[in-house]
Amino acid sequence: MIDYLILIPLGYLIGAVPFGLIVGWLFRRVDVRRHGSGRTGMTNVLRTAGLPAGVLVLVLDMAKGGGAVLISWAVSDSAVAHALTGVAAISGHIWPVYVGFRGGRGTACGWGGLVILSPLAGLIATVIGLGLIGATRYMSLGSILGAASGSIALIILSAAGIEPLGYLWYGLLGAPLIVFSHKDNIERLLKGQERRAGQAEPAAPKAPPTGRWQQSA
Repeated sequence: MIDYLILIPLGYLIGAVPFGLIVGWLFRRVDVRRHGSGRTGMTNVLRTAGLPAGVLVLVLDMAKGGGAVLISWAVSDSAVAHALTGVAAISGHIWPVYVGFRGGRGTACGWGGLVILSPLAGLIATVIGLGLIGATRYMSLGSILGAASGSIALIILSAAGIEPLGYLWYGLLGAPLIVFSHKDNIERLLKGQERRAGQAEPAAPKAPPTGRWQQSA
């Protein structure tokens, strides 16, 4: 039980580090929460602060999820603790305590955790997710179905004894969190209104954030 009491909050706090906000500010002196989707994930950083910033955020956000799982491996022998630490990191990324509980959509963070827990399931998610993005240019569609396919693969591998049974929890909880965070994208996809990769996203009015990350005039 002590493993859970330590690792789940730690996973959340690691996942909550707002790399997208930090990188957007460092690269362009821009608060990404005041542009585009208002999210701090790779896609909005890419549109707001450019390709190098977007790629860096992708790597850092994946490292959050993967790093949280690696720490859990070092501390605990429980497969369930490993899985729930990864889920906590996804939750922290989506609802970060440091910046008003509005972060990214959890895709990269969840992807990083999945690759560490099960390289095979991570490969399946990567192939399907990137394949869909390449074929349709819908980042959201690739993210949603990549996360879903990776989680389904992890559940099957765990149930078959190829991966630890406790990893089921990552598949059962991680993908629904990511899909839920994309609910507005799903609505736009169903209406044919979703923006494709490379298509400009209009600025959305946001409540002015407070603190050091406020955009310079």
